[in-house]
Parts: sequence; structure tokens; C-alpha cells
Amino acid sequence: MLWIKALHVISIIAWMAGLLYLPRLFVYHTEAETGSVQSETFKVMERRLYRGIMTPAMIASWLFGLWLIFFYDAFDWGALWGWVKIAMVLLLTVIHLFFGQIRRDFAEDRNQRPQRFFRMINEVPTLIMIVIVIMIIVRPF
Repeated sequence: MLWIKALHVISIIAWMAGLLYLPRLFVYHTEAETGSVQSETFKVMERRLYRGIMTPAMIASWLFGLWLIFFYDAFDWGALWGWVKIAMVLLLTVIHLFFGQIRRDFAEDRNQRPQRFFRMINEVPTLIMIVIVIMIIVRPF
């Protein structure tokens, strides 16, 4: 069980790193002129981060988490903290998919969102991560 738990935590760290870094790339990408070398470089960086790191890390996080739940009974089905954690993980997954759509918009030079939008959404995964950590460590309810 400890190996699965370790792999779960490692994959979460990689996923969160991507969720925190990709919106920052979007902020910088909005400053780049469409078609410029800089814009094309951001497209490559965003694609590699999303497809090469974030998505595999998200899938691994889900697989190892489900493994812990179903094979090691690492979930208290009667406790509210676990359901809050699951809701937050689902929300992170939706955010991940939303970031994927934004990445496609940039890849096709269709971004219409201002820099301020990306600066604001950059904080959302952090807030969700805080809730998840409190649910897992403190288990307030």
C-alpha cells in the first residue's frame, strides 16, 4: 500500500505543478504577438506540459487514488471530508479540461481572454489544493 500511496502523491505533485504553471504560460503567451517566434514557442511549451506531463499525471493520480480506495479500503464512505475531497478532485479535473480548451485556443490563435483572466484562474487550483490537503490531513468533519 505504501508504494501505491507514494506513487499517488508523486503523480499529484506533478499534476499540481502543471495546473499551477500552465496558466502562467498563458499570461506570458497573451503578451506575445500572434505568429511570432515567441508565440510559437509558447504553443510548444503549453502542448508538451499539458500532454506530456499534466494529463499523464492526472490519469496516474486518478488510477492510484482509485486503487487505494478500492483495493486498500482507504476511504471512509461515511465521512464528509472524503466526499469534499472527491468533489475537489472532480473540480480539478474539470479545470484541467478547461485549461486544455484554452491551450487549444492558443494553438489555433483564437485566444480572446485578457492577461488578467489568466492571472486570476492561476489561483483557483491553489485554493482547491488547500481544501484537499485540509480534508486529508485534518479531516474536519
